[in-house]
Amino acid sequence: MAEGDFTAEGGCDCRAVRYRLTGRPLFVHCCHCRWCQRETGASFALNAMIETDRVELLGAEPELVDTPSESGKGQLIARCPTCRIAVWSHYSGAGAKVAFVRVGSLDNPDLLPPDIHIFTESNQPWVVLPPDALAVPVYYDRKTCWPAESLERLAILRGRPA
Repeated sequence: MAEGDFTAEGGCDCRAVRYRLTGRPLFVHCCHCRWCQRETGASFALNAMIETDRVELLGAEPELVDTPSESGKGQLIARCPTCRIAVWSHYSGAGAKVAFVRVGSLDNPDLLPPDIHIFTESNQPWVVLPPDALAVPVYYDRKTCWPAESLERLAILRGRPA
């Protein structure tokens, strides 16, 4: 499937905020850190990293809520102003150029399984990862894990030669 052939739609529970991904994500993280567990109220957070300009709004504008993060630099969480469901985040490291889309907010979340499980040193003991899953105790080296195409897209996004 060519890059431009991928689309996926999603939104919040009340359907006021609707969006469409107009390309494949750069990479999909399943984060098992305690911070994500607390923030989501679940055993992990599943985020699809994608260029923000590839997230097309189809409904209401989400409200950006400035929240603390484990790094101390904070993050902006895009939430529906009505039902308050989080649909994506902007972390300080990537800024507004990259959206970390909550895969669970997609109409068909099965489209985007995790590319990697991170911070598995703090995953819940009853969460059993598939034996063939790419998983790391803390974080990883992007250059060794990301596909070349995603690294090229990130370089372009940052204004650097690929």
